[in-house]
Amino acid sequence: MKTIYITKEQAIDTHRKTILYSGGGDCNIINEGYLCSALEHIQNDDYYPTFEDKLVHLVWSVNRNHSFSDGNKRLSITLGVQFLSMNGYLYCISRFLQEMENVSYHLAAGLIDKDLLRDIIHSIIEGELDFDIELKSRILCAIDNGMCGFDEQNEEGGE
Repeated sequence: MKTIYITKEQAIDTHRKTILYSGGGDCNIINEGYLCSALEHIQNDDYYPTFEDKLVHLVWSVNRNHSFSDGNKRLSITLGVQFLSMNGYLYCISRFLQEMENVSYHLAAGLIDKDLLRDIIHSIIEGELDFDIELKSRILCAIDNGMCGFDEQNEEGGE
């Protein structure tokens, strides 16, 4: 199946609508090059051979590279949903929205790396109802900044 891609105009319109419906600041684009780069690079099958690879890079790039003055995390989610929808992945959109709402914050904060994002998106696309225990542990460890939920001082009886 041939992949259908989001155009720059569609992405800008999606951003405008996202800000309009969810509230927030303005719709100013501060670096059009970042947006165009994300949208164009995913079309290179040598670097992003699978739909999953393309979706991961799209979400990662829009989230981490601030093309707009506001709404970049939200846009990474809405463009992800749009890309899934345009390419027939309707069965996983609801779960993608649910999971990415939490993931996008930690992704923007630099706590979730691209490899972990890839595994999260893989689980969603595979239609798994929940993340397996290993993936849950990796997510917890990442968002807990490598501490994996344990405070070493408290374990040793310290404060």
